[in-house]
Amino acid sequence: MKEHHHHEEKLVKISVNIEEDQLALLRELASEYTRRLGQRWSVSAMVRLAVGDFLARQGKMA
Repeated sequence: MKEHHHHEEKLVKISVNIEEDQLALLRELASEYTRRLGQRWSVSAMVRLAVGDFLARQGKMA
């Protein structure tokens, strides 16, 4: 059986402008994920998750 090792990517700090309602929803989702999964999720983590999903749907990431 092949072992899977979690590879942690280096994060790069950027600034992003988003709409107020998008930020509110990202905060809500971060709180929901934190409650559901038992570990802290930040807005930054939710943005990375959303960007990763978008890039995967565009065929740019596996």
